[in-house]
Amino acid sequence: MGKRAKHPVRTTAKSLEVIEALNRLGGARVTELANELDMGKSAAHNHLSTLEEHGYVVQESKTYVLSLKFLDIGGQIRNRTPIYKVAEPKVRELADTSGELVHLAVEEGGKGVYLARSKGDQAVDLDTYIGCNHHMHNSAFGKAILAQLPSERVDEIIDQHGLPLATQQTITTKDELLDELDRTRKRGFAVDDEERIAGLRCIAAPIRFNSDVIGAISISAPTARIDDNWETNEFVDQLCNTANVIELNKYHV
Repeated sequence: MGKRAKHPVRTTAKSLEVIEALNRLGGARVTELANELDMGKSAAHNHLSTLEEHGYVVQESKTYVLSLKFLDIGGQIRNRTPIYKVAEPKVRELADTSGELVHLAVEEGGKGVYLARSKGDQAVDLDTYIGCNHHMHNSAFGKAILAQLPSERVDEIIDQHGLPLATQQTITTKDELLDELDRTRKRGFAVDDEERIAGLRCIAAPIRFNSDVIGAISISAPTARIDDNWETNEFVDQLCNTANVIELNKYHV
């Protein structure tokens, strides 16, 4: 949930609820949507018809689904993000070099959002896709970003999203997380040791511009292929060098 509007427009809020419900349900008929949102069928139909008129919803045999217009908008937003333009080629290059799964992520609304994803020749396939978001406390890219944020912002994110348990390795207390962020700053990269997905390790390096963190790049692989002796891990130098090149290139954008 984002910041509360001082003077919310109820019809806009309801249309957004309709969009979110259609996304959650994977599409719905008028009656199903009305029941889902506890609204009248006529009101549900009016919202759907308006969204359809503007191209945000299409019908498939009386079932309303979100249109590909959202994909168009999302693609344009991503392409206008300076870090994406600079980093995307380096994400592909690192995936090719490491052979593993590489992500580029940024923070928005207290969560990490994936901007780019590339698979090396032996990469595992995870539940990630462009635009999806995850909590930051149990991911390497999240901790890489959190470690560079002001303490007040870290507190806000913890208060907003909490520290939910994902695996038995997940950090779930604020003191433990702050200690981990301190270790992350000292060594220059973050780690996820089976904290979001059992059997998976991840390392990530922050990407900074003018002293501000603007994102992070990460490598993910099965525990058998990522050594937990972090200081001598074979991927650390590749990762940190890539982050440094992205930072340097960013100055010329």
